[in-house]
Order: sequence, then C-alpha cells, then structure tokens
Amino acid sequence: MTSTNSAAPRLTVGVVGTGRAGSVLGAALRNAGHHVVAAYGVSDVSQLRAQALLPDVPLVSPEQVFASAELVLLTVPDDVLPELIGGLVATKAVRAGQLLAHASGRYGIGVLDPATAVGALPLALHPVMTLTGTSLDLQRLSGAPFGVTAPDALRPVGEALVVEMGGEPVWVPEGSRALYHAALANGANHLITLVTQSLDLLAEAGVEAPQRLLSPLLYASLDNALRTGDAALTGPIVRGDAGTVAAHVEVINEVSEQARRAYVAMARLTADRAIAARRLSPQQAEALLSVLASQDLGEGSAG
Repeated sequence: MTSTNSAAPRLTVGVVGTGRAGSVLGAALRNAGHHVVAAYGVSDVSQLRAQALLPDVPLVSPEQVFASAELVLLTVPDDVLPELIGGLVATKAVRAGQLLAHASGRYGIGVLDPATAVGALPLALHPVMTLTGTSLDLQRLSGAPFGVTAPDALRPVGEALVVEMGGEPVWVPEGSRALYHAALANGANHLITLVTQSLDLLAEAGVEAPQRLLSPLLYASLDNALRTGDAALTGPIVRGDAGTVAAHVEVINEVSEQARRAYVAMARLTADRAIAARRLSPQQAEALLSVLASQDLGEGSAG
C-alpha cells in the first residue's frame, strides 16, 4: 500500500526479527513512505526474507537497529520478547521518545514496561492474518484487522500506522490481550486440526479427493456460523439423534482413538451450546448426553 497522505510524518524504521511478520510489516511501512533503515535477522531464512522484501536495508545487530530508527518493530517469537526487551534496556540501546511496536498477539504493552520506564513509547500491533513471509502478504494485509493496544495518548499513532500498512485497527484493552489471543488461536489453529482430521477420516472411508467433498460444506458452515452463531448448528447433535452419534463414535474409534476422543469432546460442547441456545431441549438431549457420558475419554474403547 502506498500512502496517499504526503503530509504525514515519515519515520525511520528498524526491524528486529525479519521472520514472516517482521519482513512483511517492514515492507508495508516502506510502501507507505517510511524509511526502513536497518534490520536484524538470526536465521538464514530470515535473512533471505529481509533481502527479498527489504532490499538494500543493512542487516545489523539489534543495538545498531535501535541506534538508527525512530520506530522499531519487535517481531520476534513471543517467548523471546520479554528477555529481548530487558537486555536492550540493560545495554541502554533503548532511548527516550523512541516508538517500540511489537506484533505479538499474546502481549499488550505491559511486556514493554522496562523500555517505557526509560522513556520509550509502547505499541502492540498484532496482524490478525496468517503470513507466509512473501510479497503475497502485502496484498493480504489490505483490510486485515490488527489488534491494537497502546496508552491512550498513543492510540492514534498506533491506529494510523495500521491504516498505513493497509490494515483495519481493532482496539483491544490491555487486560484482555491474553484472552483475545487465545480466542484467535482457538478458532484458527483448531479449525485446521478439525479440518485435516475430517479429511483423514474421509480418506479412510475410501473417498477420492476428500477436499472437493468437504470444501463446499465447510465454507457454508463457516459463513453461517459467522453470520448467525449457534443458530447455524445442524446435524445429529442439534436433532438429538443419539443413535447416529453412537454409531459415529463406534466407527471413528475403529480408525483412530484420538479422533474418537476429539469427536466426543466436540459433541459434548456442541450439545451444551445447542441446549443453551434452545436449539435442543433437555428431553431431547437426555439420550444424547447419556451416549456421550458413556464414552471413556482415556484408554478404553468406545461402546
């Protein structure tokens, strides 16, 4: 995205961590007219990403990145971030008035407290998008939501940076940051597991091209769920078809005990939500819940 606001102040930008997120976000800021002046990447792959997406930007140490930039993107793994901040503050690399923006979903601005204590300006800008670390991601960022957390005075700055990168800022309170990230991971990560497990079961059933069979159903189900929530529930659970569910459990267990445990757990959760949404009466649910309660989630086989 190229910025259309030529009057907006342009910043010198440094990137610490040129992985999938850092290289792409740095390139997006560069496309918006900011000046990426230095970057740091550890692995060979990260350095190759930097060369591809941030050509001519020197790869230097983190301390040199901080010395060169008014805005530093901290795009390192979540578990590395607290130690990195502490170390950079201890070596006096962080200076007062410097904007520090991390892209972690897990953390808000609290993780940057050591830097804030010496006068740095903290931002948490988390792109809610799967990134590959290639130029294709620059198109994916167009309209992508970013979870933004910042001190009140810096909220306009954080939101403006997101807009310049092509994204849509979504405010996330500091105290809700962990739950926000857990919700995203629960949906995105577990959806992949659920889909791939269903593909495995279809393949075991002898279905050719299971992706072609499953794709229209899953797209429709996702669309319905996003639009109408629990009202989109269909299938044997919401109908209270205990016999069908029992048959499912039995045949899945013949293929994979792990898949059977997952099916029973999801069936229980689905039944609970259907009851709460009044899609399934307690009377309808009684036989169904009895079937699910009879399933041993440990080492035993399904009945």
